[in-house]
Amino acid sequence: MDIDLAHDKSQRVLRQRNGLAVVCIALGIISVATVISASRRDREVVLVPTLRTPLTLTSTKVSKDYLELVTRDVALVALNRSPQSLTYWMDSILEVTDEQARGEVKKALMKVVAEQQGSQITQFFTPDGMQVDPDHLTSTVGGTLHTVVASKEVTSEHRTFRFTWTYNGISLKLKGFGMIAKPEETP
Repeated sequence: MDIDLAHDKSQRVLRQRNGLAVVCIALGIISVATVISASRRDREVVLVPTLRTPLTLTSTKVSKDYLELVTRDVALVALNRSPQSLTYWMDSILEVTDEQARGEVKKALMKVVAEQQGSQITQFFTPDGMQVDPDHLTSTVGGTLHTVVASKEVTSEHRTFRFTWTYNGISLKLKGFGMIAKPEETP
């Protein structure tokens, strides 16, 4: 009789162990499937701070709204500078520049810093139009570029600038920028 009770008890423990093993294997398979699914899925981030509409970023393609917002901010940083803030100006542009283009962009920025260091020349930009092309990762910004020496404005010219971008994952980085239109005469 004791042997029958011991046998029944060991069979019950064996069934519990086998059931637990099946549950562990099932949870392991579910965990692996979840990790694989998460790694293959496009990443998406929704930004809602102080924008006119909610903005969604995906890893497949940059949205037109996001490219426009980033272009606006980078254009304002890149085209507004004074001798007192040249280091901040250069560092801010380099922070949003793509790693592969950083050397070339830094070389051009260093030239501007060397020319304006110690001068009283300030430049500010008032944009009047923007076009973005998310398919080719380019954007153009047009507006009036004002140059001020000491406290007197010496030039006010309409200029157009092109910004080129790289997009990797959900990271939009500046590849390069420059003037594309010759200045028009201002009355």
